[in-house]
Amino acid sequence: MLVRWQLFLLLLLICPTGFAKKLYKYQDQAGRWYFTDQPPQTDQPVSVRQLKPAAKQRVWLEKTDSPGEPGFCIINQYPGPIEVAIDWQTRSNVTATPALPNRFVVEPGKSARLFKVHAQGHTGQRKFTLSYRYVIGTPLQDYVSSVAYLPPLAPGSRYEITQAFGGQYSHQDTQNRYAVDIMMPVGTPVHAARAGTVLDVENDFFVSGQQPAYADKANSIRILHDDGSMAIYAHLALERATVQPGTKVQVGDLIGFSGNTGFTSGPHLHFAVQINQGMDLVSVPFEFLDTKGTPFQPQLGDWLQGISAAP
Repeated sequence: MLVRWQLFLLLLLICPTGFAKKLYKYQDQAGRWYFTDQPPQTDQPVSVRQLKPAAKQRVWLEKTDSPGEPGFCIINQYPGPIEVAIDWQTRSNVTATPALPNRFVVEPGKSARLFKVHAQGHTGQRKFTLSYRYVIGTPLQDYVSSVAYLPPLAPGSRYEITQAFGGQYSHQDTQNRYAVDIMMPVGTPVHAARAGTVLDVENDFFVSGQQPAYADKANSIRILHDDGSMAIYAHLALERATVQPGTKVQVGDLIGFSGNTGFTSGPHLHFAVQINQGMDLVSVPFEFLDTKGTPFQPQLGDWLQGISAAP
């Protein structure tokens, strides 16, 4: 029997990234106007406008097999693992092997076939739609940090913690409950608090404010550690990251510069250690090292001092 399939994919994405562009505007000597997204080679005055970053897809579901029994894989363009939850959006007279809903851990690149869709029953139109969402990082259930972090500062510099664990202003949700805010001027060097691999870099946002709409507009760097945890450095300066996804960093390496982007009331660095727990990014308690090498839990009003990484 010839089976006719109707296949639709509903792609539900999280964690979009963007690439900012600039618009350059100038006149030549004859008075003609020119507009370009590349720095022009001209001696004439040039006006520059920062354009809003465009979203970029980093993860998507892809059909792999014949129309008769389509299979599906995930493309993961992050340089580290993700967890993907896939479910039916709608379905009629079809089933999947393994069954859906289901979760899959996907390493960087193209996964092997994750599941296959096939007919269920002998009559009726067969059609389906799929939805998926993903969270960056390997799932960790009973994680406890066993590593003390260097303050993410240049050696010898000192800055005050203005919001610590459970801070009432913005550290009440699971992603930020165990975060610290470190007050520092825009352009202050930010250093890796622990060695790892850069997973994601947001480098192109240029707005800030205290409205919820600014929550996803902070420049940031996410670094994966060897135990599956991830450090997030947020509110960084526009186009000042010194690393890119896939960069291997050592503790103490310069990774960027502080800024005032996203949901913020003033210039500062937001630092947290997060894990993927139950398809959700969850912050976890951590400790910094003081100048004597002694671990301590950061508190509101503490002055952090940058220290050199051990050779």
